[in-house]
Amino acid sequence: MNDYPWFERGHVAIVTGASKGLGLAVARELARAGIALVIDARGEESLAAAEHELSQLGPVVAIAGDVAEGAHVHQLVEAAETRFGRIDLIVNNASTIGRSPLPALEHLSPATFDRIFTTNVYAPLHLIQHALPVMRRNGGGTIVNISSDAAIEAYPGWGGYGSAKAALEHVSRILAAELEGSGIGVIVADPGDMDTELHRAAVPDAERASLADPRDVAPALLRAIAAPRGAFVRVALQSAAVVASV
Repeated sequence: MNDYPWFERGHVAIVTGASKGLGLAVARELARAGIALVIDARGEESLAAAEHELSQLGPVVAIAGDVAEGAHVHQLVEAAETRFGRIDLIVNNASTIGRSPLPALEHLSPATFDRIFTTNVYAPLHLIQHALPVMRRNGGGTIVNISSDAAIEAYPGWGGYGSAKAALEHVSRILAAELEGSGIGVIVADPGDMDTELHRAAVPDAERASLADPRDVAPALLRAIAAPRGAFVRVALQSAAVVASV
């Protein structure tokens, strides 16, 4: 049963980091809504398991790789265009905290800082750059960049990740301004604290019972994608707080 009748069957989404956590939960909801998928993740085994599950719900192409590598990003766009002929939605979910335990800024190495920014800021933009021509040919679409409350709150130890997510948010705002009138909208989604591998690596001693299940957060993202909005919106998925601009 399709719980999201406002999504059109036959539309196509690229979801990065989709082998587990929020990425898999979002891909699962999209597949249930009749959306064809191109998904990726670094781990081949977990991605294969996700592909097997999702293929029971609809068409899916899974490509193992790292979004920080340009050739892999090109593969994702090429797969969507070749297999399905269109791209209607991008969910930039793949992310990294760089290292665990989280270092204070005074101990953050150039290599770790570069890795954090490449994966969390440039990689999403690179995917968007290559997908935009395909989205324009289809008359529009939606770009979703997954952010964090660390982008706006000063949490000790989260300087690398938080500043990268802040940069991603501002890139998203500028992109929305540049795309205004194109039929392509931009959403920044803050999913809040969830019981995910990334959160466990960042906060090993967190009380897991207090963390949200990504499966409960994913439907809020689909509702945000479907809701009428301007060219840009920032939504906190667990609180339903929405700030729109542009």
